[in-house]
Amino acid sequence: MTPERARELLERERTRIEDALRGLAPVTDDEPSTAEHLADRGSNLYAAELDEGLADDLRAELAAIERAEQRLAAGTYGLSIQSGEPIADERLELLPTAERTATEQSLYER
Repeated sequence: MTPERARELLERERTRIEDALRGLAPVTDDEPSTAEHLADRGSNLYAAELDEGLADDLRAELAAIERAEQRLAAGTYGLSIQSGEPIADERLELLPTAERTATEQSLYER
């Protein structure tokens, strides 16, 4: 994979993630209002916690993009951080932040 293509893929991912983060509901005050029904309060709390979890996942994805950009700058993008073996271009097209080969990732996740 060329560095230009890698930059394009990483930038596209960064934009997608930043847009998703902006689309999440802002954090609101946890104090219930007197007009708020208890069931509504529970639903709102659930939605806020779900959004917070999604935001955490998105921030982790942003960190992975930053690591990939650092590897790109260092000339090691596309090489496994574990073995130094090349990561297949097909894998990088699907997951531009991939840090390991598919086999290594499978073993890592076990």
